[in-house]
Amino acid sequence: MSIVHIFLPVSLVIFLAIFSSAHHDHEKSTPSQMYHACQATRFPELCETSLTQLSHLPPNTTSLQIIQSTISVSDHNLKTGQSMVKSVLDTSKGNLNRTNIATICLDILSYSSYRIKSAHYALTHGNIKDARAWMSAALGYQQNCWGALKYVNDTKLVVDTMLFLDSLVHHSSNALSMMVAYDNYGEDTTVWTPPKTERDGFYEKGSGGKLELRFNGGFPSNLKVDVTVCKNHRKCYKTVQEAVDAAPKNKKGRDQYVIKIRKGVYEETVRVPFEKKNVVFLGEGMGKTIITGALNVHQPGMNTYNSATVGVLGDGFMASGLTIRNTAGSDAHQAVAFRSDSDHSVIENCEFLGNQDTLYAQSLRQFYKNCRIQGNVDFIFGNSASVFQDCEILVGPRQTNPESSENNAVTAHGRTDPAQSTGLVFHNCVINGTEEYMRYYKKNPEVHKNYLGRPWKEYSRTIFINCKLEKIISPDGWMPWSGDVGLKTVFYGEFRNSGPGSDVSKRVPWSTQIPSQNVPTYSVQNFIQGDQWIPKSH
Repeated sequence: MSIVHIFLPVSLVIFLAIFSSAHHDHEKSTPSQMYHACQATRFPELCETSLTQLSHLPPNTTSLQIIQSTISVSDHNLKTGQSMVKSVLDTSKGNLNRTNIATICLDILSYSSYRIKSAHYALTHGNIKDARAWMSAALGYQQNCWGALKYVNDTKLVVDTMLFLDSLVHHSSNALSMMVAYDNYGEDTTVWTPPKTERDGFYEKGSGGKLELRFNGGFPSNLKVDVTVCKNHRKCYKTVQEAVDAAPKNKKGRDQYVIKIRKGVYEETVRVPFEKKNVVFLGEGMGKTIITGALNVHQPGMNTYNSATVGVLGDGFMASGLTIRNTAGSDAHQAVAFRSDSDHSVIENCEFLGNQDTLYAQSLRQFYKNCRIQGNVDFIFGNSASVFQDCEILVGPRQTNPESSENNAVTAHGRTDPAQSTGLVFHNCVINGTEEYMRYYKKNPEVHKNYLGRPWKEYSRTIFINCKLEKIISPDGWMPWSGDVGLKTVFYGEFRNSGPGSDVSKRVPWSTQIPSQNVPTYSVQNFIQGDQWIPKSH
């Protein structure tokens, strides 16, 4: 499937023309079609006001046109938000933290703009699942910018910008809610409802009723190598970043750019930028080809996002046969090894080593197969739609004193809106401790408690299916984040797990045992549409 390019849809041009000449007509009644569509959103009054004032949709407007207009409202407001953040940046000279955060905000708002336009295009061409995935990411980026500015809201301009971004998030949420209703209920807006989750008893319909979830696909074989990175030969790149920089921009379809990385330790920070699509890292094996760094939030001006040893933005990224690590240590707190915002990314036979926040699966659709992921605090986190198949998830030691108590969460999913099609799904994985950690655990298991996850955000969604949960997993299974935040809205699901940590008799009441008929919802095919873009195994 090809990745769409940035462009301005004709309907958006028309919309902006309408917007510029719109006048208020308070006597005009709201078309019933639009009214019902807005009732399916989380912020219906904002929805009605924006659509009534901006476009005067006629009574015979289709539901699809209403959604497109709502997307356009989001896109228009995003431009204003970008301008406000640019003003924050321009007035932050000499303030390192605010400068860094405003810079990141501008970057991720540009990604949001791209995904909004892509969602508009996909919706127009009948690709509703793509539209939902891309709008989910667009909304997530806006929310992330707002959340980042919260840490530097020491000027009126920042406060005003945050207030505007909050309204922008609501507009984008409304557009996404309509997409979900359209996908689930069809064109008749009178039967649309606001977004529901599994906690409401709502499971999206999945194709196929089989409980065999293992997906027969992954990293492709027989790839043609384009360039090589090595440590001790003249005819190769000496750093991974140099090889990435040489990759062409905006490659079409699934035409990969394969970078062979010979065995060795590469001490560098690697960034695969947004315009470098279909980049492939092909190593010579876990523990042999190693990319390593030690960036962490305790360093001046550093934040979680930028601490990644390897950060990927370009869609279609693939990797195999690598170790990616962050060696900052457990005392450094947030220190990411791998961060991905790559839609349609495939990671197989890779190892990710760190402590807190090891793997940042930030957004979009990702597939991890036969990987090893090690950390301790929230070490698989983000707001992506990711499936982990046949992976080894290992808790590593956080401190050297086996008598000291500690609570570790394997996951911290960051879904902020019930309409986002995101979540972390684990199929046939093993959750255990490293050999070193188990030595501490065995000496004093009462003070070492480990949980499958905790709600980083209000609508966190994490699922474990057919996994082996070893004894390190607490009988509670899941832990709160702060008080009762999110406990009424998160979805933490389990199905037919095994091992001593799988006993559900003492699970927290806000977790769920998934009904067998709903398990196919979380297949690779249904949850991330992987059958359309993950290479098939031969």
